[in-house]
Amino acid sequence: MRAPDPTPRSTPLAVALALAFAISALAGCATSSLDLAAPAADRPWQPQTDNAGNIVPGPPLHLADTATRRDSYTLPRSAALSSIEPAAPLDPSHAYTLPELIDMAESTNPLTRIAWNDARNAALAAGIAKTAYLPQLTATAMGAYTAASGSATTTLLGTASTSTEIHGTVSVLALQWLLFDFGGRRARVDAANQLSLAANIAFTAIHQQVIHAVSVAYYTYEAASARARTTQQALDNADGILAAARARLKQGVGTVVELAQANQNRAQANLAKVQADGLASDSYLNLVSALGISPLSKPTIAALPPRTLSPTMQRPVDEIVTDAIARRPDVQSAYALEQANQAKIRAAEAAFMPKVFLSASAAYGTGTTAITAIPSIGDQAATVNLNGSRRSGSIFLGVTIPLYDGGLRSAVLMQARNDADSAAAKSTHTRDEAVRQIVSAQNALTTSLASNNAAKALLDATQTTYDAAFAAYRHGVGSITDALLAQNQLLAAQNAYADSYSAALSAAASLALATGEMGSAPPGADTAWQGD
Repeated sequence: MRAPDPTPRSTPLAVALALAFAISALAGCATSSLDLAAPAADRPWQPQTDNAGNIVPGPPLHLADTATRRDSYTLPRSAALSSIEPAAPLDPSHAYTLPELIDMAESTNPLTRIAWNDARNAALAAGIAKTAYLPQLTATAMGAYTAASGSATTTLLGTASTSTEIHGTVSVLALQWLLFDFGGRRARVDAANQLSLAANIAFTAIHQQVIHAVSVAYYTYEAASARARTTQQALDNADGILAAARARLKQGVGTVVELAQANQNRAQANLAKVQADGLASDSYLNLVSALGISPLSKPTIAALPPRTLSPTMQRPVDEIVTDAIARRPDVQSAYALEQANQAKIRAAEAAFMPKVFLSASAAYGTGTTAITAIPSIGDQAATVNLNGSRRSGSIFLGVTIPLYDGGLRSAVLMQARNDADSAAAKSTHTRDEAVRQIVSAQNALTTSLASNNAAKALLDATQTTYDAAFAAYRHGVGSITDALLAQNQLLAAQNAYADSYSAALSAAASLALATGEMGSAPPGADTAWQGD
């Protein structure tokens, strides 16, 4: 009778139960991560923090866990984030001109560095695509160790034990080289080169946009500063009218109503001055932000020298559209992307063709075998050692022909053609949008120049009116109503002229950006804008 096997055997039911338990445990581990989120939609998330106060991953705290937490949605202060960007090292005694501000922005604005890194990555991608022409050489080294032991009992020999050990190394040098693929690699290299070209064009576009942003912010700040100066002048004028009203009342020729009107006018002028100073501070902050430096920086801004806007700043739009279309970065970038997608079509078509390759390998292996048998049998020694080495090499020249891949290559080719069609449509849309922007910028410049001329004429007229009205009131032959009205009209005319001047400069910068002519500085930042 056969003795029972002392080792328990697993039944199919036991195996199934064990597997189900393991799956349930794994599922529980996944859903347990919900404890990392807030306990409810209407309750705050109380994060765990380290000794320095930094938020660390882990289940949120409960309000009962600490008395220092409140039932609010305020995050704890993180020590790692407590430092801020220091103010830029600037010369406080130097007033920075617009070209100097632009140079500063081009070197400090994070957007230019990001665009530069993108262009470098695109260039590296083109280099990666070119490596497909080179052979791929790999070296592999492996070591192995195997040990086995066993025993057997026989009637004649009794109990015999064996022990075997095998160890050795294998070194392999392999070469793979794609020799010909019907233009697939060439197409991928062309696509990568076009994408690198597009990235470099985008880098140039970012610089133009930074120049434009700094220029417009500078002109806006100049207009705000001019408003602050005109409101200060208006406040001085209001003080003069108030002094005249007091003198007239003291002389018995004025009235209390006139004095009250003068006080009201002075208060209105002071309010306008406060508001203008606030706008100047905001525009200064916008200019500093456009530079890409810390908002805590306080550069001294040089005033823009007064210049007469020249009618030669505007040209017929038909003369500039053709040249501008061929110069604009977005149009050139769209064309480069269109060419890249055409190259991707050629690469997808080459995937249907055979490929010729060269493969070579060289291997060297060594090994040692030690076998011990106890007891020895006949003339067999108790220990047997075997040593040896082996060298091998092979070279293959072959052709691979794709036969069936479930429609993968066809789908990739269709995607490439769709992308190329979209790129062509985007290129056409970009050109049309570029023309619209050029025409719009040209119209804006024409309007702003006309507005500046009209504002200049209005300013001259209102200045004459105010001088006459104030002199008449001060000498007792005019009314305070005329003087106050003339003062308000003068302030409005001064602000209109400052705004129109800034708008004309900004419009010229926008036209330079729209035509792709924005260089290291907007046209006229140093010596242009001069009249005849």
